[in-house]
Amino acid sequence: MKNTALSSTHEALGAKMVPFAGYNMPVQYEGVNIEHETVRNAVGVFDVSHMGEFLIEGPHALELIQKVSSNDASKLTIGKAQYSYLPNEDGGIVDDLIIYRIEENQYLLVVNASNIEKDWNWISSKNDVGAQMKDLSEDYSLLAIQGPKAVEAMQSLTSHDLSQIDFYNFIVGDFAGIEHVIISATGYTGSGGFEIYCKNSEVKQVWDKVFEAGADFGIKPIGLAARDTLRLEMGYCLYGNDIDDTTSPFEAGLSWVTKFTKEFTNSKALEAEKARGLENKLVAFKLDERGVPRQGYDIVDGQGKKIGYVTSGTMSPSLGIGIGLGYVPKVFAAVDSKIHIQIRKNAVPATVIKLPFYKG
Repeated sequence: MKNTALSSTHEALGAKMVPFAGYNMPVQYEGVNIEHETVRNAVGVFDVSHMGEFLIEGPHALELIQKVSSNDASKLTIGKAQYSYLPNEDGGIVDDLIIYRIEENQYLLVVNASNIEKDWNWISSKNDVGAQMKDLSEDYSLLAIQGPKAVEAMQSLTSHDLSQIDFYNFIVGDFAGIEHVIISATGYTGSGGFEIYCKNSEVKQVWDKVFEAGADFGIKPIGLAARDTLRLEMGYCLYGNDIDDTTSPFEAGLSWVTKFTKEFTNSKALEAEKARGLENKLVAFKLDERGVPRQGYDIVDGQGKKIGYVTSGTMSPSLGIGIGLGYVPKVFAAVDSKIHIQIRKNAVPATVIKLPFYKG
């Protein structure tokens, strides 16, 4: 089990630690609901240093990225980030990721922790153009400072105006007494805030100063359990749950980051699939009665016949109802469609809704 540079800090704070993607990670501190509400209403800090970071650079960096990713990275200017995915050769998804353009010929790819080795091997296998690749995953830490008070709470730590960094934009600047930190207006919570990339040797100083600066704003450390409830209330996909090597990106609702203005891995087959139309679709649903949908539960029709399965589900802390995502045939995918979730012996009625669950 690997530790992040802050594992001992989390333990000292009384975090409940669990194995996650090969790392010893804090799943919760005070409790999921309290931590969830902290991010929705104030500001919370996640240690997500288990995520992977690859530096792709040199004159052929963009060529490689365009080849392996679904989105059009040529649209990125320096200081902008882009959500994308890595298609495989079989119509599925190797991983989803964020691509940052750091300099003219330098890009940072941020990938899911459980897929670091798989992604590295996949991208390397496609690198016949001579792009320079470095795996920085073991050397860098990542803090997600999330919530509506994040800008105000963190402004004293930097000379840059945080309110001027637009969503999916970033700067490389000073933060918490450290130079050359990536301050990125990204995150997976839907409540605003930043993600801070720095070296492992610097992250303890950053963590301490973040909590000093946020003390008057109700700042708290937040575990991975609340990160999951927060992202699910927004309907954000989680790799391994909602998308994987066998998932169609179109069925998963990722056509918005699939750009056929260029050729990329499996693009011809994906274009043909899009033209044929979808059989199934990832939908968001809320339970009409009490219950908690969980990953793997069957989705059934009014007669109790299985029509799909739940990929992510929870009791929404913000809404106080059971919510989830799942794949169903297209005929059941329209908003306001009625489906049922098989929770033990009960087929609990549910309604398909338009995302996000949480409107802020």
